[in-house]
Amino acid sequence: MSISCPHCAAQMPDTAAYCPGCGRPMSNAPRAQGTIGALPETVAGALAYLFVPAIVFLLVDPYNKNRFVRFHSYQSIMWVVTAVLVGTAVRIVGAILSIIPFLGHLLSYLLVSVVGLAVFVIWLVLLVKALQGERFKLSVLGDLAEKQAGAV
Repeated sequence: MSISCPHCAAQMPDTAAYCPGCGRPMSNAPRAQGTIGALPETVAGALAYLFVPAIVFLLVDPYNKNRFVRFHSYQSIMWVVTAVLVGTAVRIVGAILSIIPFLGHLLSYLLVSVVGLAVFVIWLVLLVKALQGERFKLSVLGDLAEKQAGAV
Protein backbone atom coordinates (compact mmCIF):
# COMPACT_ATOMS: atom_id res chain seq x y z
CA MET A 1 0.00 0.00 0.00
CA SER A 2 1.33 3.44 -0.80
CA ILE A 3 0.75 6.82 0.77
CA SER A 4 1.24 10.32 -0.51
CA CYS A 5 3.34 13.05 1.04
CA PRO A 6 1.26 15.78 2.72
CA HIS A 7 3.74 18.41 1.50
CA CYS A 8 4.32 17.54 -2.18
CA ALA A 9 1.83 14.70 -2.87
CA ALA A 10 4.57 12.29 -4.03
CA GLN A 11 3.65 8.60 -3.84
CA MET A 12 5.75 6.40 -1.56
CA PRO A 13 5.55 3.15 0.42
CA ASP A 14 3.74 3.40 3.75
CA THR A 15 6.95 2.48 5.60
CA ALA A 16 8.95 5.41 4.20
CA ALA A 17 10.61 7.59 6.82
CA TYR A 18 11.29 10.46 4.38
CA CYS A 19 9.53 11.64 1.26
CA PRO A 20 11.51 10.75 -1.90
CA GLY A 21 10.14 13.88 -3.60
CA CYS A 22 10.81 16.66 -1.10
CA GLY A 23 12.90 14.90 1.56
CA ARG A 24 10.74 15.91 4.52
CA PRO A 25 10.32 13.45 7.39
CA MET A 26 7.04 11.56 7.49
CA SER A 27 6.90 11.40 11.28
CA ASN A 28 6.98 14.63 13.19
CA ALA A 29 9.45 13.97 16.00
CA PRO A 30 8.89 16.20 19.01
CA ARG A 31 11.20 19.19 19.08
CA ALA A 32 12.83 20.61 22.17
CA GLN A 33 10.97 23.71 23.28
CA GLY A 34 11.40 24.03 27.03
CA THR A 35 13.82 25.90 29.21
CA ILE A 36 16.48 24.22 31.29
CA GLY A 37 18.24 26.31 33.89
CA ALA A 38 18.83 29.77 32.47
CA LEU A 39 18.90 28.59 28.83
CA PRO A 40 16.36 27.31 26.34
CA GLU A 41 16.91 23.60 25.58
CA THR A 42 17.81 24.38 21.99
CA VAL A 43 20.54 26.85 22.96
CA ALA A 44 21.97 24.47 25.57
CA GLY A 45 22.00 21.65 22.99
CA ALA A 46 23.79 23.86 20.47
CA LEU A 47 26.29 25.14 23.05
CA ALA A 48 27.21 21.51 23.74
CA TYR A 49 28.85 21.42 20.30
CA LEU A 50 31.44 23.94 21.49
CA PHE A 51 32.90 20.96 23.45
CA VAL A 52 33.77 22.55 26.82
CA PRO A 53 30.11 23.35 27.60
CA ALA A 54 29.29 19.70 26.80
CA ILE A 55 31.48 18.55 29.67
CA VAL A 56 30.01 21.21 31.96
CA PHE A 57 26.44 20.26 31.00
CA LEU A 58 27.11 16.62 31.91
CA LEU A 59 28.38 17.63 35.36
CA VAL A 60 26.04 20.47 36.41
CA ASP A 61 22.40 20.31 37.53
CA PRO A 62 19.83 20.78 35.95
CA TYR A 63 21.47 20.26 32.55
CA ASN A 64 22.62 16.74 33.34
CA LYS A 65 18.99 15.69 33.95
CA ASN A 66 17.70 16.83 30.53
CA ARG A 67 17.82 14.07 27.87
CA PHE A 68 18.05 16.54 24.94
CA VAL A 69 21.06 18.35 26.42
CA ARG A 70 22.68 15.09 27.54
CA PHE A 71 22.26 13.58 24.05
CA HIS A 72 23.89 16.55 22.32
CA SER A 73 26.64 16.72 24.96
CA TYR A 74 27.55 13.07 24.51
CA GLN A 75 27.35 13.28 20.72
CA SER A 76 29.56 16.39 20.80
CA ILE A 77 32.23 14.71 22.90
CA MET A 78 32.16 11.59 20.72
CA TRP A 79 32.32 13.73 17.57
CA VAL A 80 35.36 15.66 18.83
CA VAL A 81 37.19 12.43 19.76
CA THR A 82 36.36 10.96 16.34
CA ALA A 83 37.47 14.13 14.54
CA VAL A 84 40.79 14.13 16.42
CA LEU A 85 41.38 10.47 15.54
CA VAL A 86 40.48 11.04 11.88
CA GLY A 87 42.67 14.16 11.82
CA THR A 88 45.60 12.21 13.23
CA ALA A 89 45.14 9.46 10.64
CA VAL A 90 44.93 12.04 7.84
CA ARG A 91 48.13 13.71 9.05
CA ILE A 92 49.93 10.36 9.07
CA VAL A 93 48.70 9.55 5.55
CA GLY A 94 49.68 13.07 4.50
CA ALA A 95 53.19 12.58 5.86
CA ILE A 96 53.49 9.33 3.93
CA LEU A 97 52.17 10.98 0.76
CA SER A 98 54.65 13.84 1.09
CA ILE A 99 57.44 11.38 0.32
CA ILE A 100 56.33 11.60 -3.33
CA PRO A 101 58.05 14.63 -4.88
CA PHE A 102 55.74 17.61 -5.63
CA LEU A 103 52.59 15.57 -6.26
CA GLY A 104 52.73 14.07 -2.76
CA HIS A 105 52.66 17.48 -1.08
CA LEU A 106 49.76 18.53 -3.28
CA LEU A 107 47.80 15.34 -2.51
CA SER A 108 48.57 15.72 1.19
CA TYR A 109 47.31 19.31 1.21
CA LEU A 110 44.19 18.32 -0.74
CA LEU A 111 43.44 15.42 1.63
CA VAL A 112 43.84 17.58 4.75
CA SER A 113 41.68 20.32 3.22
CA VAL A 114 38.83 18.04 2.14
CA VAL A 115 38.70 16.12 5.43
CA GLY A 116 38.95 19.36 7.42
CA LEU A 117 36.09 20.87 5.44
CA ALA A 118 33.98 17.73 5.92
CA VAL A 119 34.56 17.79 9.69
CA PHE A 120 33.60 21.47 9.82
CA VAL A 121 30.42 20.99 7.76
CA ILE A 122 29.27 18.05 9.90
CA TRP A 123 29.94 20.07 13.07
CA LEU A 124 27.94 22.97 11.63
CA VAL A 125 25.01 20.71 10.71
CA LEU A 126 24.98 19.26 14.24
CA LEU A 127 25.00 22.75 15.75
CA VAL A 128 22.16 24.01 13.52
CA LYS A 129 20.03 20.90 14.08
CA ALA A 130 20.40 21.33 17.85
CA LEU A 131 19.36 24.98 17.52
CA GLN A 132 16.28 23.83 15.61
CA GLY A 133 15.40 21.54 18.50
CA GLU A 134 16.04 18.33 16.59
CA ARG A 135 17.78 15.25 17.90
CA PHE A 136 19.88 14.72 14.76
CA LYS A 137 21.89 11.52 15.12
CA LEU A 138 25.14 10.63 13.41
CA SER A 139 25.24 6.98 12.33
CA VAL A 140 27.16 5.17 15.04
CA LEU A 141 27.93 8.04 17.37
CA GLY A 142 24.29 9.11 17.60
CA ASP A 143 23.19 5.66 18.72
CA LEU A 144 25.92 5.57 21.37
CA ALA A 145 25.04 9.09 22.51
CA GLU A 146 21.36 8.19 22.70
CA LYS A 147 22.17 5.15 24.81
CA GLN A 148 24.32 7.26 27.17
CA ALA A 149 21.74 10.05 27.38
CA GLY A 150 19.04 7.56 28.34
CA ALA A 151 21.05 6.30 31.31
CA VAL A 152 20.37 9.02 33.88
